[in-house]
Amino acid sequence: MNDSINYGRTSGNPRIAFASCGSGAETIFFLHGIGGNKSNWAAQLTYFARNGYRAVAWDVRGYGDSDDYEGGFEFELISADLLRLMNEFGLEKAHFVGLSMGGRILMDFAYRHADCIDSLVICAAFPSFGKALSPEQRDDFLRLRKLPLLEGRPFSELAPELIASLTGADVQESVYQELHDSICHLRRDSYLKALEAAAHFDRSSEIQSIQAPTLLLYAEQDRLTPPEMGREVVALMPNAQMHVLPRCGHLMNLEAPEAFNQIVHEFISKEQHHE
Repeated sequence: MNDSINYGRTSGNPRIAFASCGSGAETIFFLHGIGGNKSNWAAQLTYFARNGYRAVAWDVRGYGDSDDYEGGFEFELISADLLRLMNEFGLEKAHFVGLSMGGRILMDFAYRHADCIDSLVICAAFPSFGKALSPEQRDDFLRLRKLPLLEGRPFSELAPELIASLTGADVQESVYQELHDSICHLRRDSYLKALEAAAHFDRSSEIQSIQAPTLLLYAEQDRLTPPEMGREVVALMPNAQMHVLPRCGHLMNLEAPEAFNQIVHEFISKEQHHE
């Protein structure tokens, strides 16, 4: 089984960078969070390639090897980018897995492009900052991330505090270093635009119309999007189920990759057999 990772970029503007692995008939797209990039999904790409899928991770516009862009971070345009990426692989439907910001993108995408969805796995995400967080919590979230950058501090100085706010109690050194590397490769302006968009994101009405089979994943030690928040989200979505991964924090695919891969694989396999 060839589980080497290949890299490419879409046509169009901005060009979207992606990593792909495997050649199965079913394709799974992986969408990173606000401080990440496509490299965060390496363990998922190789695992699902070995299990008969084609697995693809992208860099959202303004991140990683994708082109930068003018204007604000608009979810409608990000969803259009994802549609272009599907077209790059000649796909009309696929499975999708999104973490945090990636989960919010999928809430928007699934609402706009319902016919493209075989299944959804939305991890550590909620549909509205305004409804999920108090004004004070939202201010704290933005202050930790925005003010130091606006004051001229580099990402390398922010990384330790950000990682501490996102990970569980027993984060491994290798995972810490991978997160540190991801944060240090962020582009300041793109990150700030994504933060601003996140703070005003609200799809709490739209997700109630999503009919696709959906797995909502939350992490036991996640302080940003705790499992109690997930129970509110699952109540809104008509065809969703929820699972809590133990002994890990917000970045569950990196902190607990074996458990993460297993639960996602079981869910997607079950949905394939229902089709």
